[in-house]
This record gives sequence, structure tokens and C-alpha cells, in this order.
Amino acid sequence: MNTQEEINYQEALKRVKKIKGFYTHAIVYIIVNIMIVIINVQNLNEGESYFQFKNFMTAFFWGIGLVAHGLSVFMPNWIMGQNWEERKIKEFMEKEKNKKWE
Repeated sequence: MNTQEEINYQEALKRVKKIKGFYTHAIVYIIVNIMIVIINVQNLNEGESYFQFKNFMTAFFWGIGLVAHGLSVFMPNWIMGQNWEERKIKEFMEKEKNKKWE
């Protein structure tokens, strides 16, 4: 059986991987959207404004996904409550345990 210290380490490792995943997502978002801006600016017709919705669609919709990812990483207890995962695991384990005895 795992000691409490090992369990704490595994939970911390899992948390760090989630944070790293979010930061990687954010960096890719920034790089790709900078490239899109550069390409769009080079393809503008004379006198045309860059500030059109079509030029921001990728950043907008991908940004919604990035915000959702950030919320899931940095505010996991906001929607489901504190220790939701642990409570759900225990609930499923109890149901499975009770099933075996039936």
C-alpha cells in the first residue's frame, strides 16, 4: 500500500502536469495567433481595415477553449466542489462493493 507521502507526491505530480499542459496550450495559442495576424496583415487589400470579425474568429473561439482549460486547471473546485473526484471515487467503490455482496 502507498504511504500518505507517496499519495501526496502523485497528486502534486498530477497537478503540475495539468498546469504544464495549460501553459503549453497558452503558448501554442499565442504563437499560432501571431502567425495568423502576420499572414492576414500581409494579405490586406489597400485601404482595408484589419479589424474585421473574420480576422479574429480563430483567436475568439480558440480563446473560449483556452479559458475553459484554464478554469479546469486553476479552479477545479469552483463547479464540482472541493474533493469532488475523491467523493465520486468512493461512491463508485461503495457501489461496486455492494454489488459483489448481492
